Formats: sequence, C-alpha cells, structure tokens
Amino acid sequence: MHIEITAYTPLGIAMLALLTKGCFIGKLFAADERRRVRDPDYLMRMFGRSDRRGRPLLSLGGLEGSGDLILEKIDGRTVAFITLKNGVVDYEPTIYGFLPTLAKALVHNMPHTRQMLHLHHLWQQDQPRFLPQEKLLLVKTSPLHIRTVYARVVDNLLPAGFRHASASVLQPDTTASGDIYELYGKSEQIIDDIPLEFYTLEPHREYVFFSDRDQLTSALENPENVRKAFETAPGSLTQLASTFVVKGTQMTHLTNRDWIIKEPLKHDFPGLSHPARQALAVEKYIEHQPQYPFLQAIERGWITSQGVLFSRHFPTPLLKRMLLSEEVSKCMKRLYFQYPSCSHGVFFSHEDRSMLVDLAKFGIPVYWVDSSSSQILQYIHKPNTDSGMFVPLPLVEMYRNATLLGVYGSNLQEGAFEAELEALLEGLLHMQPSCQHPFCNPKTFLALITGGGPGAMEVGNRVAKKVGILSCANIVDFQAKESQRVLNEQKQNSHIDAKMTYRLDRLVERQAEFYLDLPIFLPGGIGMDFEFSLEEVRRKTGACSPSPVLLFGPSSYWKEKITSRFQLNMKTGTTKGSEWLSNCFYCIETAAQGLRIYQQFFEGKLDIGKTGPVFNLGFVVGEP
Repeated sequence: MHIEITAYTPLGIAMLALLTKGCFIGKLFAADERRRVRDPDYLMRMFGRSDRRGRPLLSLGGLEGSGDLILEKIDGRTVAFITLKNGVVDYEPTIYGFLPTLAKALVHNMPHTRQMLHLHHLWQQDQPRFLPQEKLLLVKTSPLHIRTVYARVVDNLLPAGFRHASASVLQPDTTASGDIYELYGKSEQIIDDIPLEFYTLEPHREYVFFSDRDQLTSALENPENVRKAFETAPGSLTQLASTFVVKGTQMTHLTNRDWIIKEPLKHDFPGLSHPARQALAVEKYIEHQPQYPFLQAIERGWITSQGVLFSRHFPTPLLKRMLLSEEVSKCMKRLYFQYPSCSHGVFFSHEDRSMLVDLAKFGIPVYWVDSSSSQILQYIHKPNTDSGMFVPLPLVEMYRNATLLGVYGSNLQEGAFEAELEALLEGLLHMQPSCQHPFCNPKTFLALITGGGPGAMEVGNRVAKKVGILSCANIVDFQAKESQRVLNEQKQNSHIDAKMTYRLDRLVERQAEFYLDLPIFLPGGIGMDFEFSLEEVRRKTGACSPSPVLLFGPSSYWKEKITSRFQLNMKTGTTKGSEWLSNCFYCIETAAQGLRIYQQFFEGKLDIGKTGPVFNLGFVVGEP
C-alpha cells in the first residue's frame, strides 16, 4: 500500500519529522457492508449489560448509558450522535518535549501511548467548537465504553466544512476512552455532536446473549434443523466431532469445515497410585477431545457470545471441570449430542449420568438427538432424586410433575394381566380430579417405568401409551460377549417415550434409580425377586415412605414366592422390628381391588406402615 501522511498543525509537522521506518502508526479497518449495524435495537439491548469482568458492553458516561447518546436509523444504518462537552482540548507547550519519547514508543509498539498524550492536554472550557481557519480541532465527549462493535465517525454527517482525521475508528476494547475526536477543515458553524456508525464483530465475539438470538432459538425448536446440522459433521460415526454455534444463520449454513474432528484414541491411565502420571495422562486426553478448543476459547475470553455446543458423542466426564467452570456455564446455554458413547453406543456410564445431574444443577440443558425415536429428548432431573431421564420436549412437564408407577415382572412372559393393568391405570386417571393426595391430585401426572425390555415390561409400556400416560424405561445393556452371555438378550420394546440407559456393570444402581411411588409386580423370575427385595429395603430403611405395592396374580403364586422366606425370617428373628413391612404388599387379581386399595391410601384410611398390623403370609390377600 502507498500511504500519505499529512500534518495540519506545527505540532503535527514536528511529529512527522520524528517518524522512522518501523513505527506502528495505525491499523487497517475493513468496513464490510455485511457487518454494518442497521437496526438500533441491536445496540439498545447492550445498555445496562456488562462482560464477565463487570465492564459495560456499551455505555456513554456510565453503565446504564446516557441521554447524550442518541440512536437513529439513517440510510439503512444505525447512527449514534454523541453530544460534545463545552470547550475544546489543546496541548500544553510541554508536548514538544514528549514527542521524541512518543516516536521511540511507536517503534516498539508500546501500548497506552494514546493515553500518555492525555497528560499534556489542556482543557479550555470556554472556547467555541468551530474551525475559523485550516487547523485541528480537538473536542471531547463523555467517556465511551464499547465491547460489542467497532465504531467509526461518519464524515458525511458532520457539519459542512468539518472532517475527521484518519484515526476515526474506535475498537471494541474501548473503555472510558474514545472521548477525544480530532477534526480539521474550515467552518464558522459550531459542532454539537459526533456521528458514529457501527460494525459488528465475528458472531462469537459479539457478547450477544442466547435469549437475544431469535433466529438461533427458532432454528433449534425445529428438530429437522438440528438433525441437518449434525449431518454436516464430517468423518464416520466412530470419530469424535464438535462445533460451537452462536447464531441462527451459522447453524443453518454449517459445513464440514466448521467442525473439529478427532480420532477416539484410547489412553492408558496409570491410576491413582501414580498421581503425577495420572494427571498428565488425563490432561493429554482432555486436550485431544474435539470440545476442548471451544471450551478453552470460552475460558480465555476468545468466545464471548452465548451459544450451544454440538457434539456427536456425549462429552467425556473428564471435561466436567471445564463444562462447569464459571465462564463456560455462563456462555454455553445448551448441549446437543447424537450418541451417548463412542464405544458403548446408546448406553451411558455411571460418570456420564453423574455429569448429567451436575449439568442440570448448573442450569445447562442437555439434548439427545435420538435416531431410534427420531425425536429430540431433553435430560430432565427428577426433583428430590439423584437421577433423571431423557424426555421428549412436549412431555417434559409431565415427567417433572409425575407420580411414578412401575411394572416389575418377567422378561420372558407377558402373562394375562394387560386388561386389568389398563383398567387400573384408567381408574387412577379418573381419581385425579377429585383427589388431594401428593401422589394423586389435579396437578399431578402419571408416568409408568419399566426396564424397557420384552415380556411384562412391554405390557407395562404398551398399556401406558394406550391410556395416555408417560411411558418410561431404565434400559440396561445386556449385550454381553458371546463367551460371557448367561441370559437371553432383552430387546428394547417400541412403546417408550422417556428413557435412561445403563451399562451392565451398573445393574444394581439402575434398579435403585427407579424411585417408584407405586410399584406393581407381575409374576417373574430372579430379576423380579431382586426388585421385590429392593422395594422391601427401601421401605424398611425409610428411603421412601410406606406406600402400597400391588402383587398381581393368584395368592397361591405369591405364597410360594414370599411366605416361606418371610416366616423363616420371623422365626429366626432376623426381621425383628420390620415385620410391619408385610402390610405394604397387597395381592390382587382385579383392577377394582387395586383401585380400592389406592383410594383408601389416598384418603389416609389404609392401615400401612410401622404402626400397622403384621400379616403372617408376608403380604395382604385382596383388600385389607
């Protein structure tokens, strides 16, 4: 480039003579028309807001802004007119002695040289702001703060005869400066304000709040848009991929170049017995993750706009420290993923579920773009528990405020209880409008949870869907290696709305996370025996308050299942003080019997709990 430098005053001529090769005298600014701010509302919403360090995003004279900043829309662009203070600025004679130092500072590109000039300013409050002859006029405004845009003086909106010096651009790190404007020309007219136009930064540096991104939130509401965004990720489904989106047009125009791709390398972690090596291995593993560059950029302030993280696989729990950091939790407003695990498919680890709970507590919504159901599921933490489920978006409030019923039974046999179970659930729905119990009232919903497999579980989920309540499942990975397989494969049934998944090593933990309010048992095998014992233990230990557990089927079946064990424990004294548990279990054969038990319980008339009677069979036959 060929640059011509013109001096307009004796002071300028003296400075020009001191400039040498290598001086840093300015920056180039590309006034891209596509980034020109056209709507005043874009700037107005920045008033009163600050960055993470408490610095105003846009203000004149204070955090809340000022009446001295007037915004107008002129020729399709937003223009701010900044009122000038009375008087003008001149230089003290000492400035000439400072010029050689300033010239040397420019050679070394030292910061804050402009602020050092202020030390030699002389404020002449009574001088008029006009240019009677060719000279330089320095005028002053209130302190201006800008963090979200570039500002540039609009020469053609200055009064006739006024022009601004070439240094007419204010950078988006302007804080309490930008208050001196250098004008030259010739005019008898008094100048009252400075017109500024604005240019946006890159979207990720705009300090824009997620709530202000109308196009982005609208695009995210359409599941098809989200699926198409993931389709732009390059590589195979076994590769890790991630991108950070802050703007609606960015999301709808994603390309494979916008994603970071990594191979799923396996690291050999030395373990806690070698803490130094373990920490180093973990750090290397974290830095290899495709989400890491985005999270690091947020922490370092390189990404300042709020947005959403897209990740092909649910992020490793080793990233929890970064995901829950103050900077990231304020900037990352949603997390979307397609697959829970690169190595275990749709099944979450214990650490994954722990991180889901933590993300929920930190107010970061997590969404599963689930290919099996062709829906977007949101993770919802169940109140008063340490667990949750992925729930279809229209059913979120239903799950959050639901009384949880559950069906336990055989995965091998459906039995002949479908009609009675359907009648039982429909009867509960009819009770709700007139009932005032915490489990059953006009404000509650019903949800039914199973293990998500075939047999009795499929019956429960099928009936739940049929009567219109939320159908849920806690699904375990039973896909053991062929050499280790000791049970039949439990294929997931197709009647499930909401779900959580578990790996086989967390089978017991999965069972504990049913948190059922009203359990229902159908005939079953070893798994059902375990589930029965767990419901006993929950009531004995006070993990849940006593509530009726229904046992569907003939009393002869349940006597063979339960009675001998209960009576042996009574005889040996190993259940001393817990015999009352027998009044929590009710053997029924019809829905009508079950509904009468529930009715008595909801009305507080069921003799259940520690003060209730002991039943020698270990359960109550029919109604008490």
